[in-house]
Amino acid sequence: MKSTLYATPNQLGSSIAEADFQNFQAIFKGEIIIQGHEEYESVRLLWNKMIDKRPAIIARCSGVADVINAINFARDNNLQVSVRGGGHNVAGNAAEDNALMIDLSKMKAVNVNPQLKTCTVQGGATWRDVDHETQAFGLVCPGGVVSDTGVGGLTLGGGLSWIRRKVGMSIDNLIGAEIVLANGKFVHASATENKDLFWALRGGGGNFGVVTSFEFKLLELGPEVFFMACMYPKKEADKVLKYWVDFTRKAPNEVTSDCIFWAVPAHPNFPEELHHTPVVVLAGMYAGNPEKGAELMQPLREITTPILDMSNVYPYNGVQQMFDPFLQKQAFNSYWKCIYLDDLTDHLQLRVVKKGKEMPSPHTLISIRNLQGAISKVSPGATAFGDRSARFLLSIDNMWKDSSEDKKNIQWTRDFFNEMAGFSKGKVYFNFNFDMEGPSDMMKDSFGANYEKLGKIKGKYDPDNFFRLNANVKPLK
Repeated sequence: MKSTLYATPNQLGSSIAEADFQNFQAIFKGEIIIQGHEEYESVRLLWNKMIDKRPAIIARCSGVADVINAINFARDNNLQVSVRGGGHNVAGNAAEDNALMIDLSKMKAVNVNPQLKTCTVQGGATWRDVDHETQAFGLVCPGGVVSDTGVGGLTLGGGLSWIRRKVGMSIDNLIGAEIVLANGKFVHASATENKDLFWALRGGGGNFGVVTSFEFKLLELGPEVFFMACMYPKKEADKVLKYWVDFTRKAPNEVTSDCIFWAVPAHPNFPEELHHTPVVVLAGMYAGNPEKGAELMQPLREITTPILDMSNVYPYNGVQQMFDPFLQKQAFNSYWKCIYLDDLTDHLQLRVVKKGKEMPSPHTLISIRNLQGAISKVSPGATAFGDRSARFLLSIDNMWKDSSEDKKNIQWTRDFFNEMAGFSKGKVYFNFNFDMEGPSDMMKDSFGANYEKLGKIKGKYDPDNFFRLNANVKPLK
């Protein structure tokens, strides 16, 4: 039996009548958390330590009915709504002051159909939840590279995995979704049902409603894969980056790899004498036979003398969780910017290397992801995501401990981003983007010819822009 929780309008940060709130609680099966609740301070916090929002109400949903009731209550009481899945998004869109947070974190069920090689995933699940279930059948779903990332946010923004060049982005493996719209209506979207909405969900972000369930097609892979993790001294960065860029031009689609500027974390996973040593890391997975993967990726481990080479055959789930210890919730103030680059010429490589040697924090990463492969085989108009021609995604993942250094770190990231924007069409990957600051219109640059179509679909399904705490697409008639 649920405990009774009453609230005054002052506690709710709004003019909601006490009777209306009590009626909402009476029909809500999950848990309603407000200020003063013993869990409020912990539940409101998101991954990024710099996000410090205080929602009026946190509606921790148990299922679709709770989501419908929460949306209806918020709409009827003129409350702004945020949506929380995994809560890992760097921009912190899952929380807002005095808003109603629809919290899906208890909706984590994953059901695998091994015969059809598909799975259905509730909107609050993380990729760890998905991997746990799919690997029981030797199957994988292309998701994130940090296992406690939420399935929902990552998928709606595109979804880049360690097998992206083999099978494309997460949205390219999405075959259906169940969604609650701003009017409280529950609909299914797929290639045959609400096709326009299905198109928009694949890259258009959380603009169209609350996705309560995703359906994905799966790939046979695992339980073991070859994963490369080779650290070179940063003084060799120019040589390493150039070799890696050249390698990516001829690598088969089974090879997905990144080049990362970093410093060795002060963590037991690494030798203590190497802690905080500046490095350039080559990391990547082979989506196939581990022995063949080791052979193909061996040259990347011999560019010069590495200071640490952790490349080996690992359980797939182990690879998926490998970066978790270094990207934990509330560990850092984080300000990230990213941009797609058509290519990395020798001149541009030198610029990136220079920035890599000037990073303002030992916790900062500059990650360069190799794209193309299956990603670029999807035409710009096939999904809302738009143009996929870029060879690389440059992500400036700036993280630091001391809040007094916020201004310095934010400015450094913006300066780096603006410099790189001169070598790009201006398209960004919203999952790795803190804000919309930039030298041009980021939304229009990113969606290109799809932007107007997205606006019209937004106007159809959310004409009042009820869902606007996101990389927001304005509704068009």
